[in-house]
Amino acid sequence: MVARSFKRALEDTLANRFVNAVTVVTIALTVLIVSAAVLFFLNAGDWMDAWQQGTRIMAYLRPESGDAAPALQRSIESIEGVRQAVFIPREEALRDLKAQIEHPAALFENLPENPLPDAFEIQLRPSTGSWDQIEAVAARTRALAEVETVEYGHQWVLAVRRVAHLFQTTGLALMGLLLVAAVAIVANTTRLVIYSRQEEVEIMRLGGATEGFIKAPFYIEGLLQGLAGAIGGLGVLFGVYSALTARIAQSGLAGVVTLRFLSLEQMAIIGGASMLVGWLGCYVSMKQFLRL
Repeated sequence: MVARSFKRALEDTLANRFVNAVTVVTIALTVLIVSAAVLFFLNAGDWMDAWQQGTRIMAYLRPESGDAAPALQRSIESIEGVRQAVFIPREEALRDLKAQIEHPAALFENLPENPLPDAFEIQLRPSTGSWDQIEAVAARTRALAEVETVEYGHQWVLAVRRVAHLFQTTGLALMGLLLVAAVAIVANTTRLVIYSRQEEVEIMRLGGATEGFIKAPFYIEGLLQGLAGAIGGLGVLFGVYSALTARIAQSGLAGVVTLRFLSLEQMAIIGGASMLVGWLGCYVSMKQFLRL
């Protein structure tokens, strides 16, 4: 029965090439957009994790606190998650600043004194990777009496997090709309096929054909449309990914910008979801129009 239903599904697909092609392209576009969004969020998460792993906290001291640097260094390094605290005297900080500026004389010649404070550059342990851990280290450092301010890019990270959350919410809403649209298009395609075979379906009914025998080819056709759409969408996405990684390698940024593609498990999930969309479209159409 399965082989016969599969054969009938292939015959229907070939007999309605244009309609089925439109359905497959629609599913492929849906898979492409959804997969691209998933890939973007995966790589964005990797970039955020890598940035957090390299986070360094700068603790700026109150005036006249430089003499307490050795004791303060021990206090900072005793904080859980801190690997090392490097003292940066204000004089060294000013020299480094002058070295980074192209024409320092015009900017610094009229300064009555060094405006920069003494500071500690706090390097974190590799295990201190989560943002909550980084904030905990910053809070304990800020609580020390000699420390005036602590900087670790938290405002920038909060802004990035808000933008990422907005993208995620918008992306999920768009994915939902695309999936609904894909189901509707598959349902319409199945409806057209049913109309073209309505007489044949009635004859099979009169001949005593079971519901499963009548429905099976339509379900198989929907599954095949979903599978073809998944292969097409993921294939296009992989082509774009390959071209982008090749361009990054040519530009010499391979060690700076790293991209990863979807895993086999993730692609299998997307493929299964695409086939489910095809099956669901057939189910909706048959429930409405076959009344079986």
